[in-house]
Amino acid sequence: MSFFRSLGTSSNKRQFAVIGLGRFGRGVCWTLHRLGYEVLGVDADEKKVAQILTDQIAAHAVQLDSTEPAALREAGISDFDTVIVAIGNYLEASVITTLNLKEAGVPHVVAKASSDIHVKLLQKVGADHVVFPEHEMGCALARSLTKPAILDRFDLDTDHSIVEVIVPDEFHGKTISELQLRNRFGLNLLAVSHDSKFEINPNPHQRLYKGSAMVVIGCNKDINRLPI
Repeated sequence: MSFFRSLGTSSNKRQFAVIGLGRFGRGVCWTLHRLGYEVLGVDADEKKVAQILTDQIAAHAVQLDSTEPAALREAGISDFDTVIVAIGNYLEASVITTLNLKEAGVPHVVAKASSDIHVKLLQKVGADHVVFPEHEMGCALARSLTKPAILDRFDLDTDHSIVEVIVPDEFHGKTISELQLRNRFGLNLLAVSHDSKFEINPNPHQRLYKGSAMVVIGCNKDINRLPI
């Protein structure tokens, strides 16, 4: 199991609403629902709303026009902790919906963008986090082709990341303290895999073996210096 996916837990009672039930929105609903979170699916298209209930990938679904503040209020969208605006292909509706949500007091609004200009507009109207899936998927593909040993990655910002990597052959049989990752690479070891489970803050005397995985945090330039 991926280190990042293993962090998901159904004990968290946060509620999510996803506005826009195209492929991206459905994917978000499906993942959150599988992780045990309560999800409300929202779309202006009645067929998409009905389909998401039929497929059982959201606890609830409602049809409404998210560019209308009154419709959002009536549906209680402002009561949700996080709302994901997945209307990436309709710039005007996406921006207006994001603005409506922030003016309604939604604490955390995540919005999907389809272009660089779209990103800037969403940021200007108050989106707390903007995702650009096509760009991010392109970057992820390029990284996977050039660094296949990297199993998973979480970008903290443009310069720093947490990555799950296959233990390099060069590290095989050596203890964590012997590797001196901080001194040699400027990286901190967060976890190592053992019997398909991750051990957080492992003992420095623990040995690493090729074929297993380790999770490190640090500067991207330093991560790229790992012998993988």
